[in-house]
Amino acid sequence: MKKVRGRGGVLKVHALSENAVNVFDPKKGKAQNVKILRVINNPASVDYDRRGIITRGAIVETELGHARVTSRPGQHGMINAVLVPAGS
Repeated sequence: MKKVRGRGGVLKVHALSENAVNVFDPKKGKAQNVKILRVINNPASVDYDRRGIITRGAIVETELGHARVTSRPGQHGMINAVLVPAGS
């Protein structure tokens, strides 16, 4: 993690590399911290798919299944995601 001072003195925490994600399961109503296996799809850029870069909206494969990233790792310093139904 890297701390950066922003405009107005606000501190941002950039996540440089992570191997775990907080995954929320809407059916159970619970969240778990699980291991990231790989990046499946990143709509921000095709190159991000190849390089494994995680941004908001990226689909990652976890131990629980596929999850869509809902946080902004470069701004928040953590990765939060929601499980995606199997058919999507």
